[in-house]
Amino acid sequence: QVQLVESGGGLVQPGGSLRLSCSASGFTLDFYAIGWFRQAPGKEREGVLCIRSSDGSDGSTVYADSVKGRFTISRDNAKNTVYLQMNSLKPEDTAVYYCAAADLPTGSCPKSAYGMHYWGKGTLVTVSS
Repeated sequence: QVQLVESGGGLVQPGGSLRLSCSASGFTLDFYAIGWFRQAPGKEREGVLCIRSSDGSDGSTVYADSVKGRFTISRDNAKNTVYLQMNSLKPEDTAVYYCAAADLPTGSCPKSAYGMHYWGKGTLVTVSS
C-alpha cells in the first residue's frame, strides 16, 4: 500500500526553524517528484517547494515566492525520505503542511497540486510567540 507520512511539525517561535520529513512506504521516493504544500486556516492549499525525481538532473521548483531564501527541499534516498528545511519562520507560515508525490514520465515537478498522485495526511506547523 502506497503511503506518505509527514512528521516534524510543531510550535515554533517567529525566526525559528523546523525540519519536516516526508517518509514513504510501499514505493521508492527517488523515482517520484516530491512536493510540499500547505494550507492555512481559511485559505486554499498552496504549493511550497518541489524536488524532481532522482532519475534526471537535479532540480527543484519553488511554488511560493514567499519562501525563497528561507525554505529548502532535499531528499535522502537511502532513508526514502524528503525533507523540508524551514528557517526564519514567520507567523504567516502557520499551516498544515502536506507532502505529495508525482509520477510523471519526465520526473519533473507538476505545475500545481493537481498534478500530484499521492498525498500524506499533513503535519501542523504553528509559528507563534
